[in-house]
This record gives sequence, structure tokens and C-alpha cells, in this order.
Amino acid sequence: MKVKIKKEGLKKKTYNLINSWSDVTLEKWLEVIDLETGSKTEEAEETIAAFSDMPKKLIKELPLKDVAIIMSKIAELQGEQETVLKKTFEIEGVEYGMHPNLDDLTLGEYADLETFIKNGLENNMPEVMAVLFRKVTERNGEAYTIEAYDGEIALRAEEMKKMSAGQVQSALFFLSNLGKELLKILPSYLMEQMEKKQEQLKMEALPQGGDGSA
Repeated sequence: MKVKIKKEGLKKKTYNLINSWSDVTLEKWLEVIDLETGSKTEEAEETIAAFSDMPKKLIKELPLKDVAIIMSKIAELQGEQETVLKKTFEIEGVEYGMHPNLDDLTLGEYADLETFIKNGLENNMPEVMAVLFRKVTERNGEAYTIEAYDGEIALRAEEMKKMSAGQVQSALFFLSNLGKELLKILPSYLMEQMEKKQEQLKMEALPQGGDGSA
């Protein structure tokens, strides 16, 4: 999107502003989120600088009404972001995918997600995305498989910083509903494990034959 700025005594000059929220990477979004704890003037200045090619010197000289219009447009673009989750996406030619089925979510994945969220979602968004998404290893039409989860997410978290902020938002919307699904899945999983353990204990308690006793 184009933004025309006219300084007194000079011709209007055109600058580029993001066209949609999908133009923003997770890394760039996190930089802006960090600013929300500072002053509103600093937040506005850095947000416009992050989402446009306008030089900071010019941003500082913008009338407040122009700043308000630009910030309003950025907020509007973010608000228009779809919440429908796209389960696969590409980063630099590499395809990543979310679990095709929630039933396949492991206890280790859930535990890591819980830990990162408890430690502050805003501080751990790349890590959360690295748990949710992994490389697609095989695809057949809409069906696909992903790499097994090994808990080693540091490198993948760095890659996730290149995700579209829009993709992250839709994943977070999905994540907000994930807990409800897990409440259904987790108890049945634990019950199944308890039943298996009970059967194992019963078998171990049975007297062993063939010891020559009368």
C-alpha cells in the first residue's frame, strides 16, 4: 500500500506500507510487541518504521493526525487477518506442517507447549510454533506426514521467526481452542495407560509355572 507524505515547501513523496498482515514476519511482529511496554510515541514511531520504508527522521516530523491514520490502517490490516488455520506453509522453499490429527499429539509436545505458554507466550512464540509445526516429510494430495517430535527445537524456533505474523495469529487462535480438545483427549489417554499398567502388574503378580513345585 502506498502512503503519500507532503512536507511543507516540498513535493509529495510516496512510501510503501504493508499491504496485508501476511507481509509481516513473526520476528518483526515480536519487535513491535516488545514496544508496547514503552511510551506510546516510541511505539508509534517504531511500528511505522517496521511496517513501512519511511525513514525515522521523517516519521518524527509527521503531524499527529497522519500518525493516527497510519497506525489505524496497520491495526485495520491486523484485524482483517483470517483466523482460519492453514496447516501447512513454506519458509524459503521448505514446507512445514502442523499435526494432521490432534490424537497424535504426544504428552511431551503438550508438556513443552504448556511450559512455554506458562513462561510467557509473547516471549516464547517462536518456540511454541516450533512445537506445533515441523517439516513435512511426505505428502499425498491434502494428506501429509511430518517429522517426529524429539524436543530439539532451538534451530526450528529460529526458522519460525520467518513465519508470517498472520499464520502465527491463526495458529494462536487454534491454540486457544486446543486446550478444550486436550481436555477430551488427555484423560482418555491417561486412562488407557493406567489400564495397561494394571494389566502389567497383574501379570507380574501371577505365580510362575515350571519351577518344580508340587
